[in-house]
Amino acid sequence: MKKAMLFLVCAVCGIMWLLMLKPDEPYLSPPVNPAKPDHPTFHSIEDAKPVMPFTMKKAADSEAANMAVSMQAKAVKLLHSLLSSSSAPQAPAVPQVPETPAKTVYLTFDDGPSGLTGEVLDILKENNVPATFFILGKQAEQRPELVSRIAEEGHAIGNHTYDHDYSQLYRKFTLFWDQIKQTEEIIRSITGERPQLLRAPGGTAGKFDETYFKLLKQAGYRVFDWNADSGDSKRIGVPADEIVRQSTMQTAGDEINLLLHDGAGHEETVKALPRIIEHYKEAGYRFAVLTPETAPVQFKVQSKVKPKESQPGSRWIAEHIVPNGQLFDQGKVLTLDMAGLAAEFQPGEYRIENGRLMVPLRSAVERLGGRVSWDAPSRTARVSLSGASWSADPGLGMLWSPDTSMKQPSEVMIWGNAVWIPLRDILHFSGHPLNHVVMKEHAYQIQTL
Repeated sequence: MKKAMLFLVCAVCGIMWLLMLKPDEPYLSPPVNPAKPDHPTFHSIEDAKPVMPFTMKKAADSEAANMAVSMQAKAVKLLHSLLSSSSAPQAPAVPQVPETPAKTVYLTFDDGPSGLTGEVLDILKENNVPATFFILGKQAEQRPELVSRIAEEGHAIGNHTYDHDYSQLYRKFTLFWDQIKQTEEIIRSITGERPQLLRAPGGTAGKFDETYFKLLKQAGYRVFDWNADSGDSKRIGVPADEIVRQSTMQTAGDEINLLLHDGAGHEETVKALPRIIEHYKEAGYRFAVLTPETAPVQFKVQSKVKPKESQPGSRWIAEHIVPNGQLFDQGKVLTLDMAGLAAEFQPGEYRIENGRLMVPLRSAVERLGGRVSWDAPSRTARVSLSGASWSADPGLGMLWSPDTSMKQPSEVMIWGNAVWIPLRDILHFSGHPLNHVVMKEHAYQIQTL
């Protein structure tokens, strides 16, 4: 573009110079006469005006001279327009048309993993399509290899409670909570990640009251219902053709959250899946997984929901809900190096009380390769770690070792349903006293002797 502009400017200058020559004379350098120049000096482009730079000697030359002056004026005007622009002439601006948001379909599968989940994953892989699996903890225990495959192949995993038992889940919130946490730990033990996505068995409509929504949100979870139902669970043996028809009826919206099932007995859903995928591709939809940032589809609380048996109290909420929300907050990670054994605690998995780092006893010991057992009659925890054995009594706030007769007070306590203990005490009684703590921007790093 710059070369083209330079060429054009040079061409215009050449035309101007030729027009300033006498018509009857050959192209020669004009005589230099500083006192009476034949050509006016242009101090700026604004000073340049269409003047006659030479004297016409013959009347016959007047017509040619006038033509020359006119051409000179046009040349100067063109040169002025070129030099007054910071760049070469631009094409007229084309009005920007707002980009249409991409239409998205979220394929979601409930009640797995089952013997059919592998086939579902094969179809998704063949079509290069991601999906979200809301997993039952009971099923995950039986088929951990499928849970691993779901995660490894880039699909999202959500929590669908442990056993899908409506009579327990919707009797009171604490029973629902226990199943969520049980399933969460099962999935974390398999994938290393805590599922933040959650789907209530049967959906929230007619089952959730305001307390369920409020406390789950406060605890950091994202509850998802659906806005398109495949109908594959309305009765046993729904045929594939019907599932396809129900799954593709609602393609008018920009976001489709489609309910499907990969649990046992849903062979027809597997048969229908390729045609469902083909339909949405042809309709111009992209496929995506649900994330904590996805705006959730949630059913409204219905007035017909029966009052729950009981509601959690403020103390229970403070001990369970509040710290759980910190699990999904961005904070400092606590890393521990104990004689070559490493453990890591995410934000919310440890607490800082009175300047002490408090950790769940069982979780900390097991991550370091040890074992913890609970003696119900004496209400004490018995610990075996790194060759040392000792006991912790939350009631008395005391630790002791039968092997070394070592005994000391401790801030060990029962918090929620877990025994919490200062991390320093675990290290000391296991023969690896804390050496130093390094605080970095995103982590606490602890090293032992």
